Amino acid sequence: MATKTQDYTKTMQDMMSAFPMDMSAFQDSFKSYTAFGEKMSQVALEAAEKSTEVSTAWTKGTIAKMSDVSKSKAEPADYQKSISDFASAQAEMTSESMAAFAEIAKKVQMETVEIMMAAGKDAGQEMSAAAKKASDDMTAAAKKATATAK
Repeated sequence: MATKTQDYTKTMQDMMSAFPMDMSAFQDSFKSYTAFGEKMSQVALEAAEKSTEVSTAWTKGTIAKMSDVSKSKAEPADYQKSISDFASAQAEMTSESMAAFAEIAKKVQMETVEIMMAAGKDAGQEMSAAAKKASDDMTAAAKKATATAK
């Protein structure tokens, strides 16, 4: 007596169609992730640009002050004064530059926290919407399966 071979492909297709997947949730998540990445990249690039400006200004100031130090002096005491003036100017420039770097870091930190908070809120809303849709889809599939079984 010959028996009919089970068609596993059809069984799998039937099973997968009973649990439909909405790929739009994955697409929305990907879009949210890329938007988050874009915002974070923008914050980092702005910080790098501003840090470069501060560093460049500091370097230019140092070079300008070194120019005064390297000039020939008439009296030996003038060399000491020149170096002393350079050291004072360098200390002031260092203080100003460090304060500018601290402001940049503070701004980056605040913007990062804002972006992270918004991303967390968006992710929570997306998760809730996805869970509700999945629940609704599963309920509909269960009802359909029950109706078919009767």
